[in-house]
Amino acid sequence: MTSSLQEVGLAVKRLQWRHHRAANVRLAELGLSLVQWDVLRHLAAQPEASLHDLAVLTFQTDQSMGALAGRMIKRGLLARVDGPGRAVRHRLTERGDDARRAGSELMDAVLRESFGALTPEQVDQLHELLTLTAGADAP
Repeated sequence: MTSSLQEVGLAVKRLQWRHHRAANVRLAELGLSLVQWDVLRHLAAQPEASLHDLAVLTFQTDQSMGALAGRMIKRGLLARVDGPGRAVRHRLTERGDDARRAGSELMDAVLRESFGALTPEQVDQLHELLTLTAGADAP
């Protein structure tokens, strides 16, 4: 049986939806949402990222990322730092990095539930296929 492209697209969407729901439930135990954890994760990987860069990486608008960063600053997860020009930059606080690490453990558990039955080779193949199809404009 050959799957249609619509069936493949729907399967990807269902998997993403399941991950988002499970992630938000588990991350709520830490007082985080999926998008907040994603900001912490990207900022740890790219400490020089501007607010605009973070918006692109986390699939948000600049305005929504600015509002989210403000809330995360108030919670002590991020700190604003001076950057070149008008770019607004942030850094993880110790509390933010602790939350990122704890959230990463929860996210790994969520993803193991979906991908744990795959061999390492299958995981690599799936990653390669998804990366190939994501295109050049993907963050």
